[in-house]
Amino acid sequence: MDAAGSAVEIVEVGPRDGLQNERTLVSTAAKIAYIEALVAAGARRIEATSFVHPKRVPQMADAEAVMAGVPRSAGLSYIGLVVNERGLDRALAAGVDEVNVVVVATETFSQRNQGMSVADGLRSFAAISARARAAGLRVTATVGASFGCPFEGEVAPAAVASLVRSCVSAGVDEIALADTIGVGVPADVARLVSAVRDVTELPLRFHFHNTRNTGYANALTAVALGAAALDSSTGGIGGCPFAPAATGNIATEDLAYALRRSGVATGLDQSLLVSAAALIGGELGMELPALLGRAGDFPAGLSPEREA
Repeated sequence: MDAAGSAVEIVEVGPRDGLQNERTLVSTAAKIAYIEALVAAGARRIEATSFVHPKRVPQMADAEAVMAGVPRSAGLSYIGLVVNERGLDRALAAGVDEVNVVVVATETFSQRNQGMSVADGLRSFAAISARARAAGLRVTATVGASFGCPFEGEVAPAAVASLVRSCVSAGVDEIALADTIGVGVPADVARLVSAVRDVTELPLRFHFHNTRNTGYANALTAVALGAAALDSSTGGIGGCPFAPAATGNIATEDLAYALRRSGVATGLDQSLLVSAAALIGGELGMELPALLGRAGDFPAGLSPEREA
């Protein structure tokens, strides 16, 4: 990848997507401490929580309390995941800076994940987006299962592009393409980028899971193809409660290492990311999938200056 001198924005999703599938319930205080550690490491866009029914995702039951306790400063942007207008009401009241709204690419997964058809999901997105943007919030449309569905199998790039076109027509600031179950490979990234670029020039963000050990290759490919942002989760934790065998996101610290060695700036401090991962790993009582904290940086002991 010839990306020397370029930069990409990292959206830290550990506090939301990273924790939502973990059985160990993490206290509100620990979640806030985790977010504080991420901010110290240079994270500036953080998906802090989701405003969903607590019976469906118990880990996110304290969304308002988390948002009430997070550090606030210029340049920090907190994202809340919302799936319906009730969730948007809560997100607005809690003071999020952005909302992430998921539209799922297949009917079966849409019903399992959100309890609605794809068409209903698009109508819901349009209503949420209009209200959120009117309130001055940035809106991301995430197309879930863009790379493949656990129930229906292959997803055609043209079908994803059609959903993106509908979201763009409704009004949106950023498009995120999510490999929710970690089935994609670099060739799939290239096909999706080509298909989506036929319908919009909006910034593209990518959400990769490392279920089949292809997440980092996919991320580097996305950067080479002009990705504006990548999602990742410190420690590599995460997964979708409604997708069978879903495993973690790509790890922020491992991604930052790969990008730095490829000449791509992220503005993140790797050593502080490792510390943030250790903090949340201790709360979860588990060894995390991320590898940088075990193997160490290269050259040994290097702690690069954080980019402005």
